[in-house]
Amino acid sequence: MIESIGNTAPGWITDLMDALGAPGAGLAIAAENLFPPLPSEVILPLAGFAASRGGMQLTSALVWTTLGSVTGALALCGVGALLGRARTVAIAAKLPLVSVSDIEKTERWFRRHGTKAVFFGRMIPIFRSLISIPAGIERMPVPAFLALTTLGSLIWNTVFVLAGHALGEHWEEVTGYVDVYAKVVLAAAALAVAAFVVVRVSRRGPGLRRRG
Repeated sequence: MIESIGNTAPGWITDLMDALGAPGAGLAIAAENLFPPLPSEVILPLAGFAASRGGMQLTSALVWTTLGSVTGALALCGVGALLGRARTVAIAAKLPLVSVSDIEKTERWFRRHGTKAVFFGRMIPIFRSLISIPAGIERMPVPAFLALTTLGSLIWNTVFVLAGHALGEHWEEVTGYVDVYAKVVLAAAALAVAAFVVVRVSRRGPGLRRRG
């Protein structure tokens, strides 16, 4: 049914949708949440295209992909909860240029802005999956996490599924726009990390010189 859609989508994704329809799209999105390099910007428009061809109902595509997003996010939240603060601090303490005070600042930030981070994080490539881990570490109440994740995921999924549905055979055009968006986000994140490293090194520099 959707085998002839082109070469952008990995074969296992098209196989899932061919075999299971909308639930297959949901399973693919759940896997994308657990393994962020998998392309939601391919899976979602493809599901929309499949719906336009009669491979699944449009409403079912939205429901199942959102369910897949929430399921994957819950799994990662559970990983964060199992990891816990003590293990996180122990791991972070072994990383260069990271101190316990940095972790504590991050915790305070998440306590103040965690709800916004979880909601808007669902609409940022890569981070849309990773944001679930600190939510688990900080023991965000499950009802709040579920509500924010469901709403954020529904918005993200709806945009891409409807785009694929509207574009039809040209659904792959969506990936070009997402690539630009993702590059901008990742560039901003890289700049933030670079700024953090510069500040950290500049703070440690005088102390190292005094001990020398």
